[in-house]
Amino acid sequence: MGAWKTFSKSCCRCACTTRFTRRQWMTLFVFSLAYLFSACVTSLQAPFYPAEAERKGASATEYGLVFGIFQLVCFLISPVYGKYLNKFGAKKIFNMGIFTSGISCFFFGFLDRVEGHFLFIFLSFLIRIFEAIGSTAFVTAAFTIIAGEFPDSVATTFASLETLYGVGLIIGPSLGGALYEVGGFTAPFAFVGLCLISVALSTPWLLPNGKSMDGGDCKDTEGFGIFSILKLPAVQLAAVNIWMATNSLGFLSATLEPHLRQFNFSVLEVGLIFMLTGASYAISAPIWGKLMDKWIHPKYVIVHGALLIMASHVLIGPAPFLPFETYFPMSCIGLILHGIGIGACQVAAFILALKESIANGFPDNLNLYSVVSGMWASFLALGLFMGPSLGGVLLDQAGYRLGSLYPFIAAVVVVCK
Repeated sequence: MGAWKTFSKSCCRCACTTRFTRRQWMTLFVFSLAYLFSACVTSLQAPFYPAEAERKGASATEYGLVFGIFQLVCFLISPVYGKYLNKFGAKKIFNMGIFTSGISCFFFGFLDRVEGHFLFIFLSFLIRIFEAIGSTAFVTAAFTIIAGEFPDSVATTFASLETLYGVGLIIGPSLGGALYEVGGFTAPFAFVGLCLISVALSTPWLLPNGKSMDGGDCKDTEGFGIFSILKLPAVQLAAVNIWMATNSLGFLSATLEPHLRQFNFSVLEVGLIFMLTGASYAISAPIWGKLMDKWIHPKYVIVHGALLIMASHVLIGPAPFLPFETYFPMSCIGLILHGIGIGACQVAAFILALKESIANGFPDNLNLYSVVSGMWASFLALGLFMGPSLGGVLLDQAGYRLGSLYPFIAAVVVVCK
């Protein structure tokens, strides 16, 4: 705790007296576009893909696994990116990831033309796997570059970019729903995919070169990796917290639209409802980041975030131990609390893992940033795999209200830990 206070005071002095350079502004500009459109890829299909999959004969379990396979691949390959990122160069990995995600998103939009239940699900899995390979490369490289380019304001910068991701989550379902109603299944994926491809093509010229961008000597990575930092109790807490938050987010991505069908909303209206979590996430993330840069230890932010996520699942269903049926205004309040809780947990986990690793003797360099980024992305992906996968099964077997106890109990575990 003493090491954290020392770091926080130093960070505050630097952050308050240092202006961003032209290089940093250019990096922020590129990352803002990448985060925005990548979040759209994640969220735009939520209002209409479950219904489209059901028209093809798929069950909630099957399309839940389509959501989840993306994250399983991310979980498996994130440690590989984290360990070897510095060898190949963060800029190259970043650009490759954005381009792969864009191409995959574009082709996903033609799945509605596939005839037959099996082929539709098979191609959905295949394209999502390639999309996951690209997304993991982008996310891991982005976190590494942030830590290297903004050493005096890591929490604030990371939280600000998470805000852009939140804006993408806001725009994604609404944009997806609007484009779906205007141009059908293909339109949302074609538009966002082409935007990502455009970002990838411009990155070699817009993103500056430098130590945090280019490959280098990876000798310092020998002797430690993700399992080394996971020996630290604080990093274990961060990892479990990342899993819990994204598990909750993934659960909602696969189950919220079927749960809301009782109200007979249009696809566009469902997209607007998804905005509640995205908007509260986008607004709260930079506030949490500023608080951690100046006043509050990330552990306390994690506890508050987990409590908010617990409260959200009590309200959205509502929880099966409440003696009344789904009440839409209360569900909306729950979605807002959910976004605020996710914002707290996401930002706090990365900062806690990075700073506690440094405080416990790991080298404060790009190699550590790469390993922490890989750990963060890996457990994020594990949560986003388990959430929709188990969510689809629970929706089929037990219904939404009883199934929502799963993310609720996961949040209880984090609070207790």
